Amino acid sequence: MYNLPYYKASNEKEVFDFMHQHPFVIVTAVDANNHPVATHVPVIIEEREGKLYLLAHVMRQTDHHRALLQNNKVLVIFSAAHTYVSASWYKDPKQGSTWNYQAVHAKGKLHFVNEEGLLDILHRLTAHFENNPSSPSLVEHLPEEYVSHLTKAIEGFEIEVTEIAHVFKLSQNRDRESYNNILDHLRKGDENARLVASAMEKNVTT
Repeated sequence: MYNLPYYKASNEKEVFDFMHQHPFVIVTAVDANNHPVATHVPVIIEEREGKLYLLAHVMRQTDHHRALLQNNKVLVIFSAAHTYVSASWYKDPKQGSTWNYQAVHAKGKLHFVNEEGLLDILHRLTAHFENNPSSPSLVEHLPEEYVSHLTKAIEGFEIEVTEIAHVFKLSQNRDRESYNNILDHLRKGDENARLVASAMEKNVTT
């Protein structure tokens, strides 16, 4: 990870808030033969007894499922909008251009749960993202036969997070004139550029 002190959040809460705001993650692992695998899943973030856990599920008998059975050490990547930043926007434009982005890397150990644990994860994931206690798509409203068929095809897991690193690269190393020029250009850009501009604006006030 790009690890420079001026690309860091001002406090731990900011990092945790970022993770909660961007729960669709990439889980990466390496199988017994050192072949890398990755899968994209939404996660529930939970704190228990001072430890952080990530809860999700994957399909059975896929490359990532088999790899996780063989090696339970994982890297989970949380990310957000990102955008190109042209050096032509700097006070001194004769420099290298760059890319602004935010990311959190969470390392940990993955453990598969039993059937009861899987059902609990399904209930919690659906309830959280539906965000509607009356939704007909909540797990408790689905046909029992459908849920039974579904759970035979997936495995639930939790990851005990052992290390967190982050980089919030938002032009913090630039002089004020360059910073403001970057903001002006990004505000006129595409959706990703505007989202990065918003993060930069927030970063100035924190």
